[in-house]
Amino acid sequence: MIKKGSYVTIRKVVLNKNERSTNLPEDTKKVDLVMKIKGVTLEDARLNETVEIMTTTKRIVQGELVELNPSYVHSFGRHIEEIEKIKSVILKETEAL
Repeated sequence: MIKKGSYVTIRKVVLNKNERSTNLPEDTKKVDLVMKIKGVTLEDARLNETVEIMTTTKRIVQGELVELNPSYVHSFGRHIEEIEKIKSVILKETEAL
């Protein structure tokens, strides 16, 4: 049981796949448009249940409870070897400046 007042992430479907634009890539058309929102629970709940939360901007939003005590994770993506080569060329060419 996740207690009222806990910091959580919810998942909310913004558009079902059949409501999405027709001019999207095929793989994108096949999935719902989903947003994840962090906030504080307004009631006790369990994972995968529908719950209301209050965000840091004081909005009340309802969605499926997916995570307790979420962390912030940032990434610039995987390493791309070609970019490393380009970086090397640029550094070499600008070295004399």
